[in-house]
Amino acid sequence: MSHNPHPFLVIGAGPLGWTVASQLAEQGERVRLLTRSGSGPEHPLIDRVRGDASDPAHLAAQLDGVQAVFHCMHGSAYTEKAWRAELPQAERVVLDAAAEAGVVVVFPESLYSYSEPERTMSEDSPRRARGGKRGVRTELLAARAAHPAHTVSVVASDYFGPQALNAHAGERMVPLVLARRTVRVVGSADQPHSFTYVPDYAAAMIAAARDESLWDRVLHAPTGPALSQRALAGAFATAAGVPAAKVAVLPRRLMKALGLVMPSIRELNELEYQFTAPFVMDSSASEALFGFGPTPLDEAARATVAWWRDRAAS
Repeated sequence: MSHNPHPFLVIGAGPLGWTVASQLAEQGERVRLLTRSGSGPEHPLIDRVRGDASDPAHLAAQLDGVQAVFHCMHGSAYTEKAWRAELPQAERVVLDAAAEAGVVVVFPESLYSYSEPERTMSEDSPRRARGGKRGVRTELLAARAAHPAHTVSVVASDYFGPQALNAHAGERMVPLVLARRTVRVVGSADQPHSFTYVPDYAAAMIAAARDESLWDRVLHAPTGPALSQRALAGAFATAAGVPAAKVAVLPRRLMKALGLVMPSIRELNELEYQFTAPFVMDSSASEALFGFGPTPLDEAARATVAWWRDRAAS
């Protein structure tokens, strides 16, 4: 058990917030988990608090005695408009409160801001993407760097694993593999693409919070070798003991047409470049700093399949 009396504050109980809180509790740490709904994992060391992280007074009270903050909150919708309206202000409130309290804020971050995605993306690759959701991420990273609060941004690619529902390798893939149905993917089924395992992502964020030498920088979550969407679906099939999944590509013309009437598809089309060409991140420099690498794919696939089967049975 930890001898540290100071809890960690986790904001948001999506796949990452849930996993960060769970891992900390399993390590004997006390956790305050702040969400609007009061949701999250049940554990004696996790205190689920219902509240609004964008309310400065409420947030300041939650930061009392806290060792570090994990800001795992998402926008209310997957659109540039929602992100621009909500995220900069929400992050500023957290950063201001953290600076006042003298605690570090650890942020999950995507590869959206990387402005040369056609090259393998490492920690020192340029992050100057403009426009749309990509531009919002670039601006958020710049605001963190300019703020007096200590921050760490931990970058991951598309993720998979327990709790990861709304993801390319989540509900759009794993349940279909288990049901022996065709998996329909965007872009290409065969281009190499990096996928990050959620527990590795959470472990990297926790490691970053605990080590002051890692603060005030952008790090990469340990991520295994890039593989195609077809190969990832195949790994899930092998783990599940079912025949290799049939994988089909959603026609580009259909995606464009659907984008005219469905905002969610339109927002997806903006990031089509991530799946039509190689989209590869390198986490080796960060792995050396963290002292650990990614979970082997077969092990990660088995745990993911087990979680989905448990979910279907409950």
